Amino acid sequence: MIKTIDELYNEEDSKIAPYGVKHFDSRDRVYEERGHAFRLPLQRDRDRIYHSRFFKRLQYKTQVFTNSEGDNFRTRLTHTLEVSGIARSIATNLGLNSMLAECIALAHDLGHAPFGHAGQDVLSELMKGNGGFEHNKQSLRIVQILENRYPEFPGINLCKVTLSGLMKHGGDYAKSELNELRLTEGPSLESLITDLSDEIAYSCHDIEDGLEMDYISVESLMQVSLWKEMYSQMQEKYKTASLDILARSTIRGILNLLVTDLTTTTEENRKKYKIETAEDLKKVWANGVRIAGYSDEMFKQVRELKKYLLEDLYHHERVIQMSKRGQSIIEKLFHYFLNHTEEIPEAYRKRMEEDGKYRAVCDYISGMTDRYALLQFNSIQ
Repeated sequence: MIKTIDELYNEEDSKIAPYGVKHFDSRDRVYEERGHAFRLPLQRDRDRIYHSRFFKRLQYKTQVFTNSEGDNFRTRLTHTLEVSGIARSIATNLGLNSMLAECIALAHDLGHAPFGHAGQDVLSELMKGNGGFEHNKQSLRIVQILENRYPEFPGINLCKVTLSGLMKHGGDYAKSELNELRLTEGPSLESLITDLSDEIAYSCHDIEDGLEMDYISVESLMQVSLWKEMYSQMQEKYKTASLDILARSTIRGILNLLVTDLTTTTEENRKKYKIETAEDLKKVWANGVRIAGYSDEMFKQVRELKKYLLEDLYHHERVIQMSKRGQSIIEKLFHYFLNHTEEIPEAYRKRMEEDGKYRAVCDYISGMTDRYALLQFNSIQ
């Protein structure tokens, strides 16, 4: 028997705590649409993101190591899927809307430039004085404007709660009804959880990828207390395991520890500040209290781990070389297309009248995969 949409709303919303975002309340979109007969609004959001061109391109965008380095490393796509899994698990355990957390996670990196953070950095520099570039804003721009798939509206018309979840708190967003909503309502707990799930995912999988590349070592990781403690536990538990299995078991253990700490600490904070409804959450946020987070000790350990990764992995000589190579490609493409706007695709050229040629060129280049950017670069030499 097929359930009616009302039955679906009631069934799913019965699982969500009063301070979570209910499916029934997530229906509002920027452009009004008729609801589906048996699909919830956030289910439609998820599928629209999955089917988008920009989502598919993530499989060929760098996380830390470029695609040419090997087949076993994270790409921007596999990172996104890991964030989605973590966010959904935490949201479910906290009685939140796991579908909303999933949608925010799936769309959060759509705006990333090719060649990882190095690509974002150089585009940000190239766009100084012309609106700048920041990947969170670009993700929002993609789903609202650039991913054209429908005749009725620009973008893919995601639910407002999804769009609001993509807007990082403290970011300088253009004045709009959506931005006003975000500023007055504050972020959902689902969006805060997803933001931290992103941190958990990259902190753990970057260790694994760095070890596989031999850019970092188990020995050097021993200076990180979180690693040292977990590795010792795994040595005690798996006395005959190989070094590789011990390392991977340690990474899984750290991930589980971070997820558990974040989940339990967030629930403790909710009880401490007596958050029982969405209104309670809004009031606490307005007073500057961050509900989602780690315990004090775990926060210190995570900060120590991130410092290690920054100094020993992200600033590794070979990673820096790859980054500089990517930045050089983007810079040359940027200046070339500024002077040859007739060569950028028609969809981007059409936006020049409204957004100017700098933004059109930035949109085009930021949407490229690593390999397509390299192909374009070789074609203009």
